[in-house]
Amino acid sequence: MKQVIQSLQRNEAEKRIPVLRMEIDYELATLHDAMTASDKDEMKRCKGKLELLRQEMIRLEA
Repeated sequence: MKQVIQSLQRNEAEKRIPVLRMEIDYELATLHDAMTASDKDEMKRCKGKLELLRQEMIRLEA
């Protein structure tokens, strides 16, 4: 039973990683736009979201 659960978790992680990378790319592009426009509020929001995405990526890759 333990192996089945681990297998399912591994499969979910393998499916989530490519989506997570796309989300990170999108947030980086949004951050770039905010920096270009000098939009400090949007920069702060993007950085916060990127931090959460980074933490999730670390958990999934472990």
